[in-house]
Amino acid sequence: MAELLSALVVDDEKNVSDLLKLQLDEVGFSVDVANDGAVGINKIQSRRYDVILLDLKMPRVNGLEVLKFARETQPDAQVLILTGYGDIKTAVDTIKMGAFDFIPKPYNFDELLVSVNNALRMRRLIVDNKVMRMQLGEGKFQLVGKSAALQKVVDVALKVAPSDASVMITGPSGSGKELIAHLIHENSERAKKPFVALNCASIPDTLIESELFGHEKGAFTDAHSLKQGLAEIADGGTLFLDEVGDISFLVQPKLLRFIETGTFRRVGGNAEMEVNVRIVSATNKDLEREVEEGKFREDLLYRLNVVHLEVPPLSQRREDIPLLVDHFLTKKQRNRRATRISEDALSLLLEYDWPGNIRELENVIERAAILAGGDEITPEFIALTSKSKSTDLRRIPTRLSLAELEKIHIENVLKANNYNRNRSAKALGISLKTLYLKIKGYEIDTPNGKD
Repeated sequence: MAELLSALVVDDEKNVSDLLKLQLDEVGFSVDVANDGAVGINKIQSRRYDVILLDLKMPRVNGLEVLKFARETQPDAQVLILTGYGDIKTAVDTIKMGAFDFIPKPYNFDELLVSVNNALRMRRLIVDNKVMRMQLGEGKFQLVGKSAALQKVVDVALKVAPSDASVMITGPSGSGKELIAHLIHENSERAKKPFVALNCASIPDTLIESELFGHEKGAFTDAHSLKQGLAEIADGGTLFLDEVGDISFLVQPKLLRFIETGTFRRVGGNAEMEVNVRIVSATNKDLEREVEEGKFREDLLYRLNVVHLEVPPLSQRREDIPLLVDHFLTKKQRNRRATRISEDALSLLLEYDWPGNIRELENVIERAAILAGGDEITPEFIALTSKSKSTDLRRIPTRLSLAELEKIHIENVLKANNYNRNRSAKALGISLKTLYLKIKGYEIDTPNGKD
């Protein structure tokens, strides 16, 4: 069932607020009423609203103060000013303060409803823009594969998608867990609402609570302004907690409470905020072992793991490799000449163990396509790590020069050591200075290289 849009009417004239509530109820809103500004502020503190209809002249706390508080506390909520004391200067002032529209009383409800719907479209654009900025560069998510192992996971994901049950997706890094999460969201009743992802492993323990729940201005040294958390941005949609096993043990109780109640407090705030999100999480860790070792709360695991999906590694779905290769070649070559792969090169890929799974395959294909320069990808353009049987010396291509082989080997060692130059130099049996010269001479890309 679709969630009702929420509205707050703040007006000291009870007959006006009661009538407006009745009219908005009839067109599908969930409406709260406050008959003075102070009560309005209290309601804004305790519930999130899509739209706020606000009178200006009220006892105790006037509408301008409520408007200012609403813009600071709920920046996505759209505020419409309704007043019988309107003039052009007041209208301009309220718009400058962030009001969406200024409507004089007595109002025509049909005209008012047009303005409300325009305000809601603006709110949707603001929320979509926030989500888009978070996903910028990720591209369109597409699940590729027809293997029985993958199809089994997809079938269960599609069955559970229409529900609101929490889903735990496990599997090795790079196996496509986030793609399964997107599949669940896109086949749920929340598909038109935001899908918001948080990589719990990439956020320091001291900041993850702020990232998840937001913070108030002045909550800590660098909190120069109010910040909405990802849980708030995901309202009505899906919150995907990637690498959830890395969440700090100190934050886990707050996450548990949020899942159980749907409520949270921003860091540095006292007001209870309430949202409606579906939780989908993923991890490459054995969380049952983490529970036994006291690193993860058992009650949180139960809440997250209502439905469990395990994504198989690429080594268990080799029949998907040709499809994935075609997909990555198409994706990477949109603005270049077409590239194809030879049977010998594809055989190498099919025999490889893929410890880095789909992510590793994509990197291998991207590199090979660049080196092939639009021609056929042959075995000499395929660079694989030494963790697989397919790198047997008898299978190393013989058409490479000694320098080319050395470059490939150095790249593989750097990658295996997470681009740590000290460890890589020791593994290669050369000095750090020599490694620097090799990297520079071969023009090797070393992202996040560390000494």
